[in-house]
Amino acid sequence: MTSPYPAQIESWRQRRIARLTAPDGWLSVVGLFWLEDGENSVGSATGSRVALPARAPASVGTIRLEAGRAAFRPSAGVSVLVDGKPPAATAVVLGPDAEGTPTVVETGGLSFYLIARQDRLAVRVKDPDSEARRAFRGITSFPIDPSWRIEARVEQGAAPTPIAIPNVLGKETSEPSPGTLVFERAGKTYRLTPVLEQGETDWFVIFADGTNGRETYGAGRFLYVSPAKDGKTVIDFNKAYNPPCVFTDYATCPLPPALNRLPIRVEAGEKDYAHGETR
Repeated sequence: MTSPYPAQIESWRQRRIARLTAPDGWLSVVGLFWLEDGENSVGSATGSRVALPARAPASVGTIRLEAGRAAFRPSAGVSVLVDGKPPAATAVVLGPDAEGTPTVVETGGLSFYLIARQDRLAVRVKDPDSEARRAFRGITSFPIDPSWRIEARVEQGAAPTPIAIPNVLGKETSEPSPGTLVFERAGKTYRLTPVLEQGETDWFVIFADGTNGRETYGAGRFLYVSPAKDGKTVIDFNKAYNPPCVFTDYATCPLPPALNRLPIRVEAGEKDYAHGETR
């Protein structure tokens, strides 16, 4: 009979894979295009600022960027949906992901939407028929080890404290941290600092450890923990997972801050997708 904890982790892994491989999951991302002020062409034609896969119309439309505001105008005769409906106007203002759920434009089975990163706007393109999605065969993980499910003490101040989080774009963002997670492993004490993400109730941890660049992705891994209750929470490293940058070149992943670089090997959670057998 399967014990409850391994079954819980296997169920978590299945949900994780389902999200990753969904038609609009990270494996479907096929492009990221930074917008310039003025008109930005969208389509499959050579030279399009937002270059769509070849099956898209040569010209799907244009995105006009002005004063930090982006408006999409579809080309005549091209069928598009905006948030699942025909556009109600000749030009549609695109809401970026930083404002919550972004405005999604669909055409011919493809979709694209606006992302905001610091002071720049880009268009991310998704294709459910992407090569990465079709070729996916699974992710290897370390064996499930209950000893890596660790109770942590939480050191919290009166209010969240901003910390600097670097990213793959070579920039930093200031993110609010609810406190510090203090835990022990093999008689030694370690600390991790989570951040609060917009729209999430759980705390987000970006960490590095001694397996990076060997068994696991070189830039570190992610995991979530529940908010503190009575000054404690649980860090379950069996739920450590690969950043989107492992699966696509078109993600803008955060990187572990210096204070989250653990001087130990965390032999739990997902291994690097690019190495080893898939399951």
